[in-house]
Amino acid sequence: MVDACWRGAAGTGSPTAVVDDDAGFADADRARVPLSAGTSHAVFLDRTDPGSVGLRFFTAAGELPACGHGTLAALAVLESLDGRDEWRLRAGGRVFLGGIGADGPWFDAGTTGHRAFPEPGPALAALGAVAAGPVLAAGTARERLLIPVRPEALEGLRPDFAALKAACDAAGLLGCFVYAEVRERWFAARMFAPSIGVDEDVANANSAAALAGALVAAAPVRVVVSMGGGLGSPSRIRAEAFPGGGVRLSGRVGPARVV
Repeated sequence: MVDACWRGAAGTGSPTAVVDDDAGFADADRARVPLSAGTSHAVFLDRTDPGSVGLRFFTAAGELPACGHGTLAALAVLESLDGRDEWRLRAGGRVFLGGIGADGPWFDAGTTGHRAFPEPGPALAALGAVAAGPVLAAGTARERLLIPVRPEALEGLRPDFAALKAACDAAGLLGCFVYAEVRERWFAARMFAPSIGVDEDVANANSAAALAGALVAAAPVRVVVSMGGGLGSPSRIRAEAFPGGGVRLSGRVGPARVV
């Protein structure tokens, strides 16, 4: 167990289970790990190929094609296992680089896409939110809504999770990333994803990547996203997006502990 997107103190970051995978596990066994470990997510490492490391991600609801904070957690554990500082990773049908840098673990999150979302009404109603700007559908492996709100409105959101799940399922969305800019390129955010069994996420790095990708223009854009404060576990994620669509994610990871 490690705390991904850690803030440098006990009780911060997103607790994430990291497991050396076993061919004898069934996917149902993997989906039970987050519940038994008391985490929202678990990442399973396949280290049987000497040239790359495979990653699979699970919540209690099943497998995900990608998980940003799970990838950061996996990189921190890989460093403790073999002492290297860079790896080729395989996940969600993609091969990409990840490593350990000055900001902690980092990885190439790939190319993010975004589009205007024409019918945000059901999701906004379920969130009890008023958008302060355009609502976008964005993401790498799976789209989620990016919903800007005023800073004073963010912490007051009390979603109807059944209605939000229905709205996201109907639109094929992973969830809703609600964010507010608190100073230039620094954002507070909350991620609601009942469709994958996580009502509210302590940290969602792939959503930070999607936000950075939506903001980039002619020059690279670096954003910092703070999450989890209302859940009692503050987290911090950094994302740098480049013209053409590539995004690099990074975040500190706390010390590992065996559970």
